[in-house]
Amino acid sequence: MEENVKSIKRHKAIQMFSREHHYALLLCWRIRQGLKKSVELDRIKQLSDWTFKTYLKPHFEEEEKHFFPLLDEDDKLKKRAIAEHRRLERLFNDTSDIKRALNLIEEELEAHIRFEEKNLFNRIQEVAENEQLRKIEQLHQEIKPTDIWKDNFWD
Repeated sequence: MEENVKSIKRHKAIQMFSREHHYALLLCWRIRQGLKKSVELDRIKQLSDWTFKTYLKPHFEEEEKHFFPLLDEDDKLKKRAIAEHRRLERLFNDTSDIKRALNLIEEELEAHIRFEEKNLFNRIQEVAENEQLRKIEQLHQEIKPTDIWKDNFWD
């Protein structure tokens, strides 16, 4: 017997953060491609550093500023997300073993995004009031893509 799973229509505020996740997933794919093609690690690291500074760090900060306060301090999903943000930041800043760091970034960033999309964002939408989400929608400036990276090593 099939179970009826009710899909949740995402609030616009959450949709903005989900769109930003696309750029992080694109970084994961580009790292995979670069490693698969044996591209110089420094070239991949430069893209990784730029993406972290331009997209991911501001994205993490916005999630922590706007979404996480909507959850209780002891919420396990919130604690996990914060811990994963810190872990990812350490990986992006790791220069001791770049290949290992890039491999872990590619794996852990993708897993983190899947976790937020499937679990954390659902929890936030369940507990947040519409007015709180509308306020986030007004305050958050969606991080728009810029395709200024010229070294397309993944092609």
